[in-house]
Amino acid sequence: MPPSAQRTGRGHARPQHLTSAALDYARRGWRVFPVRPDAKKPPALHSQAACPGRGPCASGHRKWEDRATTDPDRIAAAWAHAPYGVGIACGPSGLVVIDLDVPAPGEQPPPGWALPGVRDGADVLAVLAERAGAAIDFDTFTVATPRGGMHLYYTAPPGTRIGNRAGERGAGLGWKVDVRGWGGYVLAPPSTNTGRPYRLTHDTAPVPLPEWLTGLLTPAPPAPPPLECPPATADPIADLPAYARTALQGEGQRVAGARTGGRNHALNKAAYNLGRLVGAGLLTADHAADHLTQAAAVHLGTGGLTPAEIRTTIASGLTAGTRNPRTITRGNPA
Repeated sequence: MPPSAQRTGRGHARPQHLTSAALDYARRGWRVFPVRPDAKKPPALHSQAACPGRGPCASGHRKWEDRATTDPDRIAAAWAHAPYGVGIACGPSGLVVIDLDVPAPGEQPPPGWALPGVRDGADVLAVLAERAGAAIDFDTFTVATPRGGMHLYYTAPPGTRIGNRAGERGAGLGWKVDVRGWGGYVLAPPSTNTGRPYRLTHDTAPVPLPEWLTGLLTPAPPAPPPLECPPATADPIADLPAYARTALQGEGQRVAGARTGGRNHALNKAAYNLGRLVGAGLLTADHAADHLTQAAAVHLGTGGLTPAEIRTTIASGLTAGTRNPRTITRGNPA
């Protein structure tokens, strides 16, 4: 995990902590480059017309993406000059980052996304997953952004070149959902922007980009189907935020699909993950327990699971997860 950033005046992280973080990301195999202190733009580089043809550009003009590196000597030398933020070049690093943003104060979803439970980019992504009959894998490297959104890091599918997408524009996924791939970058903790930090909220290896998202993001993706308000339903989870509904469905699939010998572990992990959402106030413990009990019922008597074991495992996992709530900020900071 990158070290916590200590602060100097105006919210800047001290250079040595930024250097350490940049080196840590490089050890993960992610290519980094310096970003202007407390901002989101790379340092000013010369244009192609003004390229001197020497130094880093000895073999041709190089832009910020070309200069991103995992070389520890180059990283140490670059961050010795100023408290630069840490930029990660997504494409060269083999990453696709889903950027889930929150609306500005007073901003409302556009007509196509004015659906029950849709309030921000996380809910839009959840709706897309529901319509694809799939689930979002939240158990991946996750960063909270300064305005209350989040970055979900995934590894890029082999043999694909996924570029940037912005909201609903062009082949974008939807309102408040941006994609960072080739040609794009993200700021990583402990970088700041206008005095507000990027914070690591789930430190684990990025998982592969889900297949349903890959299908939407590969060249010439099909346009998302028209969205309509769903019909009235007596489903007990229908009134939950789309984000929480999708998490329930994904963890239920994890439990129902578990194999003999790993079913209790899968149930415990699912209960823990949903417990973190219970702790964050996005889900009730009763909803989580009922959903997992139904999912685990398919294994009764087939893999050593008994009703008592199911109840005990769910209760234990939910309790542990509730004590470690997910950091999911909705709305804008004061």
